[in-house]
Amino acid sequence: MDLDGLEANVQALGRAFSRALPPGTPVLHAFAVKAHSEIPMLRELHDMGMGCEVASEGELAQALAAGVPPHMIVFDSPAKSRSELVWAISAGVSVNADSFQELDRITEILSSAEERTADSCNPAVPGEARGSVFGVRINPQSGLGAIAAMSTAGKHSKFGIPLRDSGNRERLVSAFLNRPWLSRVHAHVGSQGVPVALAADGIAAIVEFADEVNRRAKRSQVTSIDIGGGISVDFSREDPFTDWDGYVKELRERVPRLFSGEFGIITEFGRGVLAKFGWIAAFVEYTKVADGRAIAITHAGAQVATRTTFMPEAWPIRVEARDPQGALLTGAPVMSDIAGPCCFAGDLVASERPLPPITPGDIVTLLDTGAYYASTGFRYNSLLEPGIYGIRRCGDELNFSTIRAPETLETLLTRTPLSSQEKGQS
Repeated sequence: MDLDGLEANVQALGRAFSRALPPGTPVLHAFAVKAHSEIPMLRELHDMGMGCEVASEGELAQALAAGVPPHMIVFDSPAKSRSELVWAISAGVSVNADSFQELDRITEILSSAEERTADSCNPAVPGEARGSVFGVRINPQSGLGAIAAMSTAGKHSKFGIPLRDSGNRERLVSAFLNRPWLSRVHAHVGSQGVPVALAADGIAAIVEFADEVNRRAKRSQVTSIDIGGGISVDFSREDPFTDWDGYVKELRERVPRLFSGEFGIITEFGRGVLAKFGWIAAFVEYTKVADGRAIAITHAGAQVATRTTFMPEAWPIRVEARDPQGALLTGAPVMSDIAGPCCFAGDLVASERPLPPITPGDIVTLLDTGAYYASTGFRYNSLLEPGIYGIRRCGDELNFSTIRAPETLETLLTRTPLSSQEKGQS
């Protein structure tokens, strides 16, 4: 992980929004923990000024362990359990309800908490007074992007409350008016393959909804807009930095109300923050030729590049071939497959790529793998998880830090420990 490049990209994200907003407008850039959930990585990102967007109790625990304060954590998930909600609310974490049923559950939790404090010396307090901010995730049903499985704003999306379904808009407005502590609206429209224009259409719909709530409440009840994340990354080119200024410019043109200063803004970027600042180096164990095509057998396949191996058309990655010292290989390109170690035929990270001739002992690098590759590991064949390392430049030297230590056979076996009787038999 290139931590210097990452920090520059995070700073550019902050500048793009701060320049577009009136001074003093609250902005929280919450990193989507699903993109890279290792605690040291989250700590690095928080030191750069980011909060966390979490989607499970595990991700919430990791964000808190990384030292991210609760008020900088946003909890999104379509399947939050009651115990998860109680924990998040008691900790002061912000929560976006994903359904009417979840909204009823949150209401019940808050009512129960107020009843428990009613007989104490302290008056009952609403959830927002304890630190949590509550919102509702709305699906503006603005349409699908190029990758259907990654699109979250289609008519039948599992995420959020569909805004355009019959009767839902009025029901949502009533939900806000009956719950004065609801102060945020949320939509996550963008994702890989979703153009900014389509994402902006969805954001415009929730800003319009927020204005309607405030107009009918006759006060500024909705005070913040969570616009989610999902800016697409160009995996075909070298330039690592995300065009945050272009993204904000298009949003300002299409949704000027968002930048009025009347609403705080929350973002939830993951891939756009991190993807271009990580790579995987894979040792070439063997090579062979099958029907004229060169095949390099490496130690990086579906266990570290899960989406690429199962959906190569949607998630292609750039690969480079290097010698054992790391220098780029030269020579007339040959059509090559780069295969992983997993025991199924589709374990390929690249197919029919023109690459210089590769021999055992060389290194194949999988580029732009900083986001989602570490967090969507595939446990097939019990392959050991590789180490993850951060790199910073100090003058002419490179300093390395361990983000995740390599898994060992010993740590693998502790995942399913032997019973005392089995240990004795062994």
